[in-house]
Amino acid sequence: MANPTNVLSSGIEIIGSIRFSNDMIIDGKIDGEISSDKGRVTIGENAIIKGDVTAGEVKVYGKVEGKITSQRCELKDKSRINGDIKSKVFSMEEGAQLSGRTDIGG
Repeated sequence: MANPTNVLSSGIEIIGSIRFSNDMIIDGKIDGEISSDKGRVTIGENAIIKGDVTAGEVKVYGKVEGKITSQRCELKDKSRINGDIKSKVFSMEEGAQLSGRTDIGG
């Protein structure tokens, strides 16, 4: 497997930190930090994240309460973010909600 994808499906709840290196899809509830040096994380529509998210690329379809730090961040139309975002490349679809500050570029 060249690029395995880790999946945490809906119905899974984790309290604690998650560290990964490739791709991760999260559709459950996480109460803790999610981090990867260069990996990609997709936060699914059913996901509820309470904690900071750090990864190379972050795509959000669900809810995040915490800071997002990435090279590339995409907020999809039904996403709800309560926290700051620091990213080199940032996009936000119509309908997405962001309550926090953004630091884009650099």
